[in-house]
Amino acid sequence: MGYRIFLAGGSGAIGRRLIPQLVDAGHQVTATTRQPAKAEELRALGAEPVVVDVFDAGGLRAAAVAAKPEIVIHQLTDLPPGLDPAKMGEAIVRNARVRDEGTRNLIEAAKAAGARRLIAQSIAWAYAPGPEPNAETDPLDSGAEGGRGISVGGVIALERHVLEAPMTGIVLRYGHLYGPGTGTETAADPALHVDAAAYAALLAVERGSQGAFNVAKPNSHITTDKAANELGWHASFRLPK
Repeated sequence: MGYRIFLAGGSGAIGRRLIPQLVDAGHQVTATTRQPAKAEELRALGAEPVVVDVFDAGGLRAAAVAAKPEIVIHQLTDLPPGLDPAKMGEAIVRNARVRDEGTRNLIEAAKAAGARRLIAQSIAWAYAPGPEPNAETDPLDSGAEGGRGISVGGVIALERHVLEAPMTGIVLRYGHLYGPGTGTETAADPALHVDAAAYAALLAVERGSQGAFNVAKPNSHITTDKAANELGWHASFRLPK
């Protein structure tokens, strides 16, 4: 069965790999980008593009209401290409704002549109120090300081907004991404190929109940049993070249 899906962040690394998977599965996708130049790229992938900024609450609400989505997918980030270390200091602050204020705006838009399910991107390396591997029930690092404190604070805000929203909220705690569009072909553990990340979001459209899911290649830092058992996810998924 196909659903109407509103994909926020369609032109990002995961969004560009997710759209073909959603379309191939029979879903109707409206995808957002902040950049008008990327609209045709989204159309070529099979989505209906809409140019809107997540901080434009009114514009975002209008776009979501027009799309009438049953499901909203949050893949928004604000990070430099290749995670350029020279630019990460400022990017961490911007990204935390996306996770907090941007997520709140997206949830309000989803509510106005009548969406019943929200799937959101989070990270799998925000756990508090302690014994590993970490399961989803382990606490996040709320006592972190400096740049990590800003990042984890944004993650905590995002996850709270999603899991307290008046719809089914699913948080995908992704590992470090690698593969097409990420700027790297390797990543430190917990690592995750971008296609496998997108695949988890595809599965979460129809599977999984309220809560968080660790999504990464098998590693010693986090457990991914919940994603495997409840979503049917596996780390080996790749789009055909």
